[in-house]
Amino acid sequence: MRLARTSLCTVAFTALMSLGAASHAQTPPGTTVLAAQLSGAAESPAVASAGSGTVEARFDKETSVLSWTVTYTGLSGPATAGHFHGPAMPGQNAGVVVPLGAKLDSPIQGKVTLTGAQAEELLMGRWYLNLHTAAHPGGEVRGQVTAKP
Repeated sequence: MRLARTSLCTVAFTALMSLGAASHAQTPPGTTVLAAQLSGAAESPAVASAGSGTVEARFDKETSVLSWTVTYTGLSGPATAGHFHGPAMPGQNAGVVVPLGAKLDSPIQGKVTLTGAQAEELLMGRWYLNLHTAAHPGGEVRGQVTAKP
């Protein structure tokens, strides 16, 4: 019975270590994973919106390439524009740094090569992403882009 328990613990430990290694393997060395939660409340000024969304992004420090997937739902209408803005902290507004492109149906995917200064601002949490609609041309949902721990 003691041997069976030890074997079971060994199997469980090995499985957990494999899961940890698999999740670590998905993020190559030198890559920073970033995320944001999009909401109308995060806009500046805040917007009453049923819209919400997420930003999942990766920044490769070796190539300076930022890649992203933005998913959203519940906007007041079709997205008319989407951008990364910066440098700005929550509650502050800033100019467009990177437009998301012309195809704005969810999910929005893209990538761009950043300058050194842009990469520094992004990694310091000084960029936000927002989506615009006809009803909210200044932005309907927004989220601060920060590195995941």
